[in-house]
Amino acid sequence: MVDRITPQARSRIMAAIRSKDTQPELLLRKALFARGYRYGLHNKRLVGSPDIVLPKWGAVIFVHGCFWHAHGCGNVRLPKSNSTFWRHKLTRNMERDQAARKELLKQGWRVLTVWDCALRGKTQLQVGMLADRVEAWLLGGKRSGVFQYLKR
Repeated sequence: MVDRITPQARSRIMAAIRSKDTQPELLLRKALFARGYRYGLHNKRLVGSPDIVLPKWGAVIFVHGCFWHAHGCGNVRLPKSNSTFWRHKLTRNMERDQAARKELLKQGWRVLTVWDCALRGKTQLQVGMLADRVEAWLLGGKRSGVFQYLKR
């Protein structure tokens, strides 16, 4: 099946997607700030440039977009045009994410991944509910964690 969008239009659409300060990231940051957590953003000195860095807690949080990080939650479909390129790109993103997570854990950081689908679509959590879970993770001391959509 052929993509209904021209390659030029697809390129414009994909280029317009933000890599920082996305809606899910802003929602989580505001909820954490309201609870008294102070953090840094997109620290380039850390591998993977985590979205949220909580030095006091020795923790970093990645807020991953389901498409760009190939979550496989069912909320995303691969473009039909140039699918080989997209498969390769998304596979490389996943490999880079795994390497960054492994290196941060090795350096002593605690690593949490929050997937976009946890805050969007039919399966979304209320922001306060997600903030409760993130706070429990921070206080609980687990080395790593993942928050994603809930099957209802």
